[in-house]
Amino acid sequence: MQSTKQWTESKAVRKARKAREKAGLSYPQTNASNKNYVVCLKWGTKYGPEYVNKLYNMVSKHLTIEHEFVCFTDNKSGIDKRIRTEPLPNIPVEGWWYKPFFVGGELPIQGTILFFDLDVIIFKNIDQLFSHAPGKFCIIRDFNRSIRPKWDKVNSSVFRVNTGQYQSQWQTFKENPRLHTARNRGDQDWMYKNIKDHEFWPDQWIMSYKWEMRDRNDLKLKNGKRNFIVDKPPEIKPQTCIAVFHGDPNPADANDSWVRKHWA
Repeated sequence: MQSTKQWTESKAVRKARKAREKAGLSYPQTNASNKNYVVCLKWGTKYGPEYVNKLYNMVSKHLTIEHEFVCFTDNKSGIDKRIRTEPLPNIPVEGWWYKPFFVGGELPIQGTILFFDLDVIIFKNIDQLFSHAPGKFCIIRDFNRSIRPKWDKVNSSVFRVNTGQYQSQWQTFKENPRLHTARNRGDQDWMYKNIKDHEFWPDQWIMSYKWEMRDRNDLKLKNGKRNFIVDKPPEIKPQTCIAVFHGDPNPADANDSWVRKHWA
């Protein structure tokens, strides 16, 4: 039978934890589970349930490590019954602004969390996303790196965190979400300002489809949206396993045969 005794912080431990949290650093978790989770966020109508279902299929195909797939959503209609669904927190935000929730400690899951945006294509094994830099908050180096090599900001399309790793930062956000959304262009700007001990994934593992795997000059406006005017395969580097579709086109709209083959 599992003990229900709660761990109590000493004054010195509490002081050290608060100092690290104030500096935007994580604090080692004493009650972390060894369970692995893959999670996603679906809010509103921009992405239909097919995006969740296809992400589930791609993860099932390309992740051999034992895990549970969980979708946090405001509407579970159309989502594959094999997928666990959980509600989003009741805070006055929309879309990507729910992401700070995932770095805190109020989720109904305990363990290592690998988060994916819905507009990605996984096409090779991703086991290394759980084994890389254990215990660190891992995130993408923003794709402006393709034109600015020393660029050090973050892209939150794929990140890994332990439950409760940044509870203080989440608590601060939750207390006044309107203030934080007004002061930051998006969730990844908030993460960049408030999480200071992140580790970047190796650039080659996760790449921008439209800027790094395809030639951005092949993008043209069509019916008010950008899309590729030539159907040709992307340039895939040896270690690349994930293509990110930030902005237009989304996987469902892209003209490329390669996208239609692998987004499934």
